[in-house]
Order: sequence, then structure tokens, then C-alpha cells
Amino acid sequence: MDNKLYVGNLPYTMRDEDLREHFARFGEVASAKVMTDRETGRSKGFAFVEMASGEDARSAISGMHGQSFGGRALVVNAARPREDRPAGGGYGGGGFGGGNRRSY
Repeated sequence: MDNKLYVGNLPYTMRDEDLREHFARFGEVASAKVMTDRETGRSKGFAFVEMASGEDARSAISGMHGQSFGGRALVVNAARPREDRPAGGGYGGGGFGGGNRRSY
């Protein structure tokens, strides 16, 4: 098992330090990063935590998944690799646009 965990459904007040503190109960935390919006700096409600070992990661998943923080049940599981997104923001094709094809 990989040591990197996805943590979702976080309260928007959760910070990196808080996350590190909560996960440290299950082993050594190599890194903890709450994802934030680039423009506003506000939390996006999810984070990534990297534990020092696979055993620590499994322990953290079983101990933290479903736990309530700030009235929200955490989702904790093994992080998956990031999927490539299309260049250009993903806009293209479909939708309402162009053409004078009227079919009433």
C-alpha cells in the first residue's frame, strides 16, 4: 500500500497543522497538506496526508475514516494518482452554440 492518503469532507477551518496533529496518533506523518483555492486561499475541503509507512497509513485509514470533525464525517482512503485533464480547461464540444440549425 502506498503511504499517501486522500482526506475528504474536511471542515473548511482545518489547517495543515491540525491535520498533522490528528493523524500523528496513528504513526509518523511525513507531510500533511490541506488543498486551498489559489485566488482566495480558502480550503477546498480536502487534503493529502503522507504517512511514514504503509502500516501507519492503514492504521490511519481505519482510525480516521468516518470520524466526525466539525460536524462532518471524514473520508479517508489511499490516494489515487492524479488523472490528466485535457489542455484548455476542458471546454469544448457539445453545448449550445453556433449554427443556424433550427428545428422547432
